Amino acid sequence: MDKNMTLEKRIAAEVYSYHGQMSVFVDDLRGHTVEIGADETFETASTIKAYILAALYLQAERGQASLDETIAYRPEHFVDGSGMLRALGVGAALKVRDAATMMIICSDNIATNMIIDYLGLDTINACIRQLGFAHTVLHNPLHFDRYDKLGTTTPRDYASLFAQLARGTLVSAAASAAMLSIFRSQHYNAMLTADFPPYYLDCEETGAPELIWVASKSGSMDACRNDGGIVHTPYGEYVIVLMHKNFNDIIEYNAHPAMVYGARVSRMILDQVLACEGRLWLTDAE
Repeated sequence: MDKNMTLEKRIAAEVYSYHGQMSVFVDDLRGHTVEIGADETFETASTIKAYILAALYLQAERGQASLDETIAYRPEHFVDGSGMLRALGVGAALKVRDAATMMIICSDNIATNMIIDYLGLDTINACIRQLGFAHTVLHNPLHFDRYDKLGTTTPRDYASLFAQLARGTLVSAAASAAMLSIFRSQHYNAMLTADFPPYYLDCEETGAPELIWVASKSGSMDACRNDGGIVHTPYGEYVIVLMHKNFNDIIEYNAHPAMVYGARVSRMILDQVLACEGRLWLTDAE
């Protein structure tokens, strides 16, 4: 038996009993990565909303969109699923930046359709390609009764988005800072944080400095469970992406096996990075 217990082998051992397929991409932003199925194609579910946000800020940077323009919720934007705009009703008017913020922080599906309609699907896909995400496509607006798929991506593409964001190079430094603030307010990050020590995540209760925070965007559909983003530690940031498919249980709940095994892998990565003071391993020889 090979006794070299690499991080990849320890992840494989952790998910050995998982009846599904998990792909992993981790980047410590210092030249080290862990890549397991990094170029597998996955249904995006709501992770496509991160790419839409980047496309919006790219168009705003070019002067071809305005974050302060007002757009209205129209009947054709309606879709079931996550979000709050359903409670406001048709006719609700929001600034583009507010609709985009709702698209991310509470994964609002109606707000997403409003932004897709505002930018145009072809423009969004052109921006996605121009930003370097060669294997990511937004196929359709969010209308689950009409379309079989929403988007496709790879763990490598999704990790690249957050690596650029962490470096301040996604569109521009100012746009990266604005988007980072939105991703930090995102509500659904259980796959990344469920097994993190609560002490680190709840500084308001403990009174301690905020040592660890997450800026992320998750996504779930029948065919997939995905999460990815930036994890900030006292030693710096790292990027982690976890994508799942080929599991049997399509029902969404926090104890779903994809969530459980994903959280275990995420905690393993956190412990490794903390033990190595910001790196995935101490030296290239280890």
